[in-house]
Amino acid sequence: MSKRLLPWATLLLMSAAVSAVLLGFHLPAALLLGPLISGIVHSLCGAQIQLPRVFFLAAQAVIGCMIAGTLSPAIFSVLMGNWPIVLLILVSTLGASAFSGWLLVRYSALPGVTGAWGTSPGGASAMVAMARDYGADVRLVAFMQYLRVLFVAGAAVMVVRFSLGDEAQTLSQEIIWFPPFNSSLLLTVLMIVVTGFLGKLSRFPSGVMFLPMLVGAALHTSGTLSVALPEWLLALAYMAIGWSVGLAFNRAIFLLALKTLPQMLAAIFAMMLLCALMALALTHILGLDMLTAYLATSPGGLDTVAIIAAGSRADMSFIMAMQTLRLFSILLFGPGIARFISKHAARAEAV
Repeated sequence: MSKRLLPWATLLLMSAAVSAVLLGFHLPAALLLGPLISGIVHSLCGAQIQLPRVFFLAAQAVIGCMIAGTLSPAIFSVLMGNWPIVLLILVSTLGASAFSGWLLVRYSALPGVTGAWGTSPGGASAMVAMARDYGADVRLVAFMQYLRVLFVAGAAVMVVRFSLGDEAQTLSQEIIWFPPFNSSLLLTVLMIVVTGFLGKLSRFPSGVMFLPMLVGAALHTSGTLSVALPEWLLALAYMAIGWSVGLAFNRAIFLLALKTLPQMLAAIFAMMLLCALMALALTHILGLDMLTAYLATSPGGLDTVAIIAAGSRADMSFIMAMQTLRLFSILLFGPGIARFISKHAARAEAV
């Protein structure tokens, strides 16, 4: 075996082994966490490999289509009927991320724009892509975003596992890896390829995931297309996302961020605590179960939360609606918040 293929072979074997162990414990998102953990280990051990971006984009398109298959028109009436609490959660999350970003700039060595984008909840890949366009240090933003995704994903998986209890074993046994081939699968893959490509051309952050999600939801809810995604295809998408995130944790970025790591962790845990409190409020106000409320307010990436929610009995439609609304609000107001923090935190530091 050539030296170029050896790191990939060991990464693949380790990912399969870790995923198998996690599946043995009936953990949701085991097929994501296995490659994620393996990618982190390989990267921190000095492996000089990176997954080509085209695989990450393809995985995002598949996840977008998976989300589309779970959405229904009924959820929008729920959101509109409870718009005050939904708006309050969105504003609270934006305010908390802006405040933590301001504190990071004020009391750490992080520059203003970097601190603002690094603390923004939502799709990590979208935040990193937008940070590059607004002059932030992409390495630090990526470190902060993916560190948060790592903690949030781990916490969410444990919440799902304890919420399901013995039911997690039943869900694991229900997996059908290779269902019979049919025309729905062919049409679904064709839709993913076309909409994913158009989403990439649009240059909209996370457009590769959003366009398949929107088009797929429209086709699915209208009965035009029955979204069919076999488990083997989802497993490949999970692996691509896990590797992309895990391999981003290289030693150079870690050493660069080490001196501000305590402040970063404080910001991450504060955001997780706030979102957990908002989830508790949702259970009382809207009568949701704690699992659905927690995943709906979780500050992880949209794609990661979707994968975790898919391995549970939670209300996927409500979760994705809340997560999508928050991501859109971050994309809309993020640049202004970043400029405000960069300007005013710098002034406060100079006083």
